[in-house]
Amino acid sequence: MMQFVAPTPLDYFATLVAEDAGLNLLEAAISLAQDDEPRLDVQAVLAAVDGLARRLRERVPRDASAAHRLRLLTRFFHGELGFAGNLNNYYAVDNSFIHRVLETRRGLPIALAVLLLELGEQIGLRVAGVAFPGHFLVKCKVGLGEAVIDPFTGESLSAARLDERLALYRQGSGLPDDLELPLEFFLRAASKREILARMLRNLKEVHRAAEDWPRLLAVQQRLVVLQPDDPAERRDRGLALDALGAGAAAASDLAAYLAVRGDAPDAAALRARLAVLLEQGPPPLQ
Repeated sequence: MMQFVAPTPLDYFATLVAEDAGLNLLEAAISLAQDDEPRLDVQAVLAAVDGLARRLRERVPRDASAAHRLRLLTRFFHGELGFAGNLNNYYAVDNSFIHRVLETRRGLPIALAVLLLELGEQIGLRVAGVAFPGHFLVKCKVGLGEAVIDPFTGESLSAARLDERLALYRQGSGLPDDLELPLEFFLRAASKREILARMLRNLKEVHRAAEDWPRLLAVQQRLVVLQPDDPAERRDRGLALDALGAGAAAASDLAAYLAVRGDAPDAAALRARLAVLLEQGPPPLQ
């Protein structure tokens, strides 16, 4: 008899993000929690979100304008359901996990945005995520223009408010004035792949700060699958492997990074570390 072997969480994620066409953002975002909770029922979480969308659709008149639909969305999501940012425990990993955000009604801007995008699409809105510096936003086509929404509060942000936020970011980042870009540059729509990468990088920073190498490696595995052409993610996976004592695998990743980024600022330090790892044994065949 044939024995069915369930895919690993990473295999499942790889299937979801294999192609941009047809990539289901919500499903892929939910699946990020499976490294921590392998038994998480992703389909059940999808069904829960569909249930919320059904409730919302029942309130939307067929002839409702985009502006009316957007008001109904934010009143339902932030007002009735009470979704908001988790300011009390901002860096908790649960703020990035969609099923936990559904339970607690609290999360990071980008996790809240993923839910807003799904609900907005299901009521006929033209919505997109915006990878604004420091705080993910959502924009919606309304008439001849666009409304920009803060997922934390449901507030519509004017150009002046956005400029204020951008000015604070520029001050904090220390960027010189001649590198300033116009506001419109920061309001470009983010792709689904970019949204997932930002979610994973949020988790990456939490685990790196905690020096939680096993969880960091799990996140890095996903980032390498999601962004296979980004050498920096392979480098960071190599560093996580090194921290866990997997020297041969770490050497393979660091060598791959240096092959394409040999002139990077960190190249000298990585070459020195790679030499130590190679003394311990050859990297695995690729």
